[in-house]
Amino acid sequence: MKAIDIIPAIDLRDGKCVRLFQGDYAQETVYSDDPLEVAMRWQALGAQRIHMVDLDGAAVGEVVNFQVVENIANALLVPTQLGGGIRTLETITRVLKAGVERIILGTVAVEDPALVQAACAKYPDSVVISIDARDGQVATRGWLQGTSISAIQLAKNMVDLGVK
Repeated sequence: MKAIDIIPAIDLRDGKCVRLFQGDYAQETVYSDDPLEVAMRWQALGAQRIHMVDLDGAAVGEVVNFQVVENIANALLVPTQLGGGIRTLETITRVLKAGVERIILGTVAVEDPALVQAACAKYPDSVVISIDARDGQVATRGWLQGTSISAIQLAKNMVDLGVK
């Protein structure tokens, strides 16, 4: 039987750990004002990797909580990954140089497949695609925008572009 990885997630908004109710930015619960402490606690509990989402970045299209992400990536002994607002090759490079091991691409997979292909060519082991979907259709921009693209078709397209 194949093992699965359970990866704790830290959703970041305004520099805090939050959870949105069904992706609704108006329905937020703040869990901690100290994301680094939360990440350290997950690591102490045995997490093998930490997943971070910059919810501000997902909504506006650029990484907003970069300093928080960099602090976490540099403090932990386990690898980290980041999604949310990563929409250029320059941002990908900056995030990876900051110590994040994997970047998670979502909206850009729909809006700029050529960027996904370029990222896979330059960083083949560091690109992950996140597909948010409602009723089988892809949602982008932090769940704020719906599309008519099927999640299954997008996944197939990403494999064709070099996503592992």
